[in-house]
Amino acid sequence: MSKQEQLQSILKAIKQALPELRSVVVASTDGLPIVHDSADAPRVAAMAATALGLGKRISQTTDLGPLQETIVRGNDGYFVVYAAGDKGVLALAAPADANLGLIHLEARDFAARLAQLL
Repeated sequence: MSKQEQLQSILKAIKQALPELRSVVVASTDGLPIVHDSADAPRVAAMAATALGLGKRISQTTDLGPLQETIVRGNDGYFVVYAAGDKGVLALAAPADANLGLIHLEARDFAARLAQLL
């Protein structure tokens, strides 16, 4: 199976594990979409990479330890960004009533799997 097929398989598995997600974007740390299910993937990928970089800097500056995730919460939902190793970003959009604990549990595992591929 090619790397792209493996990435697509992980994307599908994320959607199966967390069916309430509105969108999933895997991007490079420089903001380029790699695999996604979002019509607005280029913009989301760029914002996710920026959020990851800012989250890392905040975490370092405030002595919080290594960044686990960055969360943006709005009235209508969540946008959560996870590091996928040194080369990737996993970004998930979820509705406001989503189980954030379950999202973290699943997404951290998927981010680790993505890190191995990227």
